[in-house]
Amino acid sequence: MTQQQLDRVTRAAEDLGAQIVGQALDRAFGRFASPRRSSRRSGFGIDINFSYRSEPFYPVPLPGIDEEKLIRIRTCAGCSLRYAVFGEHRFCPVCGRLPAMVVAMDALGAETTRLDGLAQLPAQVAASLREQGVFTRLWVDTLENLVSVVETLGSAVFRDAVQDAEQRLNGKGNIFQRLDHTAVLFVDAGYPDLRTVVAPACWQRLVEFRAARHVFTHNDGLVDAKYLAKVPASMAKVGQRLTITEDVCRQAITDTDALCHALTALTTP
Repeated sequence: MTQQQLDRVTRAAEDLGAQIVGQALDRAFGRFASPRRSSRRSGFGIDINFSYRSEPFYPVPLPGIDEEKLIRIRTCAGCSLRYAVFGEHRFCPVCGRLPAMVVAMDALGAETTRLDGLAQLPAQVAASLREQGVFTRLWVDTLENLVSVVETLGSAVFRDAVQDAEQRLNGKGNIFQRLDHTAVLFVDAGYPDLRTVVAPACWQRLVEFRAARHVFTHNDGLVDAKYLAKVPASMAKVGQRLTITEDVCRQAITDTDALCHALTALTTP
């Protein structure tokens, strides 16, 4: 329920309450209504007069609702509730926390929508933002977010499937940020090797975009030896500024989608 909806239903409840109270008072004291009066003498020799006047209820129009157009509408797979999303999609209003795969897919959709929004900017605005490095920063953010999506999903899948998951994960830090280590973790738990489930070309691209993300996050975008070791086909040299493009981000989203589906399939009978 949005704040505007809450304000509207609250006003309706207050008006109903006022009418219920008014009707109860009318029933209790209606016999004292003007012009009739009730007079009686108290035990102290003082006359006490009672009078009552019923006030008509004039409702004020309920607050209107003027909200954003519903753009993202979802249907919960658990309870079939249809609801709108105005931010990050994590919960169903009825069921609560959503399955990790649903959250991951919605997050990937949000990244695609952000890239689409950049593409729709007026040419002059886009040029100004590009010159100031805004596009590059947003593209780097996309790569970072994709790593977070996989980390969250991988952790949820592993913990749901492996009985002694906490013991196996103890002391391994952010293991789900590291592709090869994630693959080995599942193999040691008795599941197929991600590196053979995902297509080789896709796996290599995943390694490369994560290496690019690492360069921007930890080395200010400057190519280092670790990057070249992960991306041996790169023509860049140590110390050069790494370039990133929208096409790279869109391919990374596509490959991350494939990785997410592969992750969930590992533990599915």
